[in-house]
Amino acid sequence: MSELTKGRLSRMVAGLAAIALAVPLAACAEKAEEPEDQAGLDRFHQQTLEWTGCGDYTATETERTIMGLVPGLECTRMTAPLDYGDPDGRTIQVAVARHAAKGERIGSLLTNPGGPGGSGVFGAATTVLGLTEARSPLLDRFDLIGFDPRGVGSTEPAVDCHTDAEADRGDVPLTTQGTTVQWTGEDTRAVVERCARGSGGADALAHLGTRDVARDMDVLRAVLGDEKLSFLGQSYGTRLGAVYAEQFPRNVRAMLLDGAIDSRQGTVERRVFAFSGFQAAFDKMAAACARQDDCPLGRDPRRTTTEFQKIVRPLYAKPVPALGGELDFDGAVGGVISGLYTQSAWPRIIKGLTQLREGRGDELAQLGFDFAGRDAKGAWTNFAEANYAINCMDEQRLTEEQGNELRAAIFEAAPFMDPGVALTGARDGCEHWPAEPTLGFPYAEDIEGLPRTLVVSITGDPTTPHSGAERLAGTLGGALLTVHGESHTIVTAGTNACVNKAAADYLIDLKTPAEGASCTL
Repeated sequence: MSELTKGRLSRMVAGLAAIALAVPLAACAEKAEEPEDQAGLDRFHQQTLEWTGCGDYTATETERTIMGLVPGLECTRMTAPLDYGDPDGRTIQVAVARHAAKGERIGSLLTNPGGPGGSGVFGAATTVLGLTEARSPLLDRFDLIGFDPRGVGSTEPAVDCHTDAEADRGDVPLTTQGTTVQWTGEDTRAVVERCARGSGGADALAHLGTRDVARDMDVLRAVLGDEKLSFLGQSYGTRLGAVYAEQFPRNVRAMLLDGAIDSRQGTVERRVFAFSGFQAAFDKMAAACARQDDCPLGRDPRRTTTEFQKIVRPLYAKPVPALGGELDFDGAVGGVISGLYTQSAWPRIIKGLTQLREGRGDELAQLGFDFAGRDAKGAWTNFAEANYAINCMDEQRLTEEQGNELRAAIFEAAPFMDPGVALTGARDGCEHWPAEPTLGFPYAEDIEGLPRTLVVSITGDPTTPHSGAERLAGTLGGALLTVHGESHTIVTAGTNACVNKAAADYLIDLKTPAEGASCTL
């Protein structure tokens, strides 16, 4: 394995930025209109899918192994227009996975695992495993469907901005935010041109936004034969669900959104909000560490951020050996952030910080690799590349001055990430993108004809804080299930009986929890 460098953390933070999206800027994209007449889409709605095995729908050995544990998982590709404004033009092939209902079938349950950039095909497999362990009735009543959104995973064309070897070396950073990366205009232009060459051209990059993915979802709904959509989205999947609800409210049967993004927050506000959540999670992890005699952050919880900075800041100038390469400041912080997503990973963070004090970075480097989906043989998913590209079509564009201000605001909200050095060049990696963003902020407001939805949110969620989920539930006029604990998303894990029952009651019987309902991890 090779070094975990600035570019490596850029990949990880790009993944976080997808989930940590965000005060509306003056140059905000206008809110898109609902899709016009669906004329011209009949040939897409009437296509027949040919289901096969899923052996050709994986990128890494990890994906192949886990998907092989799910008997009956089938895969296919669905044809959709690249540009819905030109349905007779170029097409894309959307990868889809299905696990058929085992009992009295209601219909399909379409899922999205988050990101953007997460593979829904792989997510379908992990969801089936979690719900099987929980003995969830959802697997009896629904065909569980996952799909790789345009640009992701096995969908064609997929976003490809660098090789696996370059990812290992950290040669191609994809963001400046939350990192120490400093870019010139030539740097950002080179990244976009490289992505266009590997991803099907500039026109493909111009049609990767969430609004286009939501339209793909409606084609998939029709192809699967469902009059109404039942949807379960996690993290970024809650944005996707909210946009679908805005565009096709009368096509919704049920919509469960887990780990929700506030649809009212623009890019800057959302990212600062999300990184403040990571600081809160860091503080809780550090407080737990401080109760241990051998805590590398010391025994005083009030000083843990300062002690952390003492350990990691020297890596900015002098990286340490890690897994055959090196770990620098960005890599160390990225590894910690990767471990803050779930309380079960806190011991790995503590172990990694202990190793840093001894002059090695193996554990934190491995945490970063695990988060990004790199397998033991050096194969990577395209999560970070797709994440970057999709966000370019969703997020508000920043000037270099605004980018520098945002980076400073992130470090103020999450001081454990502050390198303690002066930085400039926080340019927007999308500044040379071939199209303007299409999402618009706020979105999914004042929707008419939408049935009651359900938002599930964990109080200690590190990247989609609970207050944002409360606001999304209010925006959609839906129910809220509060889950007390520390983690990011819970429904598809199948590990909490209280959450499992609430999810099944809603998705099967359309019964929402009572006002004020809660569960505990």
